[in-house]
Amino acid sequence: MESARRRPQHSANGKGSEAAQKSAQWGRAWEVDWFSLIAVVGLLCFAPFIVFYFVMACNQYECSISQPLLELYRGKVTLLSIWARAPSFTWTAAKIYSIWVCFQVFLYMCIPDVSHKFIPGYVGGVQDGARTPAGLINKYEINGLQCWIITHALWFANAHYFHWFSPTIIFDNWIPLLWCTNILGYAVSTFAFLKAYLFPTNAEDCKFTGNIFYNYMMGIEFNPRIGKWFDFKLFFNGRPGIVAWTLINLSYMAKQQELYGHVTNSMILVNVLQGIYVLDFFWNEAWYLKTIDICHDHFGWYLGWGDCVWLPYLYTLQGLYLVYHPVQLSDAHALAVLLLGLVGYYIFRSTNHQKDLFRRTEGACSIWGRKPTYIECSYLSADGRTHRSKLLTSGFWGVARHFNYTGDLMGSLAYCAACGFGHILPYFYIVYMTILLVHRCVRDEHRCSSKYGKDWKRYTDAVPYRLIPGLF
Repeated sequence: MESARRRPQHSANGKGSEAAQKSAQWGRAWEVDWFSLIAVVGLLCFAPFIVFYFVMACNQYECSISQPLLELYRGKVTLLSIWARAPSFTWTAAKIYSIWVCFQVFLYMCIPDVSHKFIPGYVGGVQDGARTPAGLINKYEINGLQCWIITHALWFANAHYFHWFSPTIIFDNWIPLLWCTNILGYAVSTFAFLKAYLFPTNAEDCKFTGNIFYNYMMGIEFNPRIGKWFDFKLFFNGRPGIVAWTLINLSYMAKQQELYGHVTNSMILVNVLQGIYVLDFFWNEAWYLKTIDICHDHFGWYLGWGDCVWLPYLYTLQGLYLVYHPVQLSDAHALAVLLLGLVGYYIFRSTNHQKDLFRRTEGACSIWGRKPTYIECSYLSADGRTHRSKLLTSGFWGVARHFNYTGDLMGSLAYCAACGFGHILPYFYIVYMTILLVHRCVRDEHRCSSKYGKDWKRYTDAVPYRLIPGLF
């Protein structure tokens, strides 16, 4: 079976390729303004230090993010002394991480999905992706849920029966593993960058801005692959980072049990709520092929390093904090956090389900008990072909244009609130997610405006709010 194909569809308007090229510039930017360039260089320079700072603050200052700065200001410590106290690279950590990544590659490449054959409602196996700007439709082997199940089954089997390694192994090697994840993140980003110049998977979907920093960070190739099935974007977005997310939290839980003799309700809440999010990701991995990460973002440092380092280290800050500060919440506080997380998840999942249902049935469905309304629109791909699409204006998609992000932010706030209010560090996640999703709203809408033109204006007139009805 071919891993990619083009759907033949001739242009309905008969305009030449020049007009097609002009109208088909959706996807990431061709040209870079000064603000974007400054932001890119800033992230390349400071993002690795942000990760190190938060992890170091927990390791050396019990998760206080102000104390290191105060001690530096007062001359009690220096940057070199802080650096010297941080655990360094170890071959033990390198062996652990190498085994982990190789195991995930093996599961991804060598074990085709069979879980969709016996799990009702789950969509796995070979699936079509969205159409790329060049008109290409890639095929993907969706087996993330199966990989997650196998990985966690082995984890629990080891913890209870085999005892090959301690369940606290991740926490115990957390900072040495940080150096290993950085090595992989920079290695895969650099490889993808060079590959785009030397042997791109699909040259028509490459974008060169002429600025080396922007190209390196935001990526050149749309869907870099090795062979037919190893897709860089799908693998690094889902594995090894997101599969590891729940294992990291379990390791934190095991460490809390080891240190204090019990597990707090706050740690259980973080594990449960974030576990729901991770399982939702893999249950809906086929749907994920139609999201902005796969449909619009090119593969560069932003995704390569971000998925290897930023995601596993900063998305799990709540669990790390609770190892150092075992917060036991009151019943009312715990219930409020649980309800906030579940309601946020319901909005997030229901909103995405409505869009997926509408897309699969091409509008022949019912949303909130009514026939859905939508905006009919058209767009051109770079091969000059005209395609038609529908923009949903019913259900949650009639409330706000990105109401799924609103639910996501509610869930993110719940993770943070589970840690109580003693420190700022656990709340970095909600601050970051707010910036990320608002920026994603702006990016997505800019691309949609370029893609759909006047049809997008009709859509924004029908659904005027982005995230919060009446406010934004």
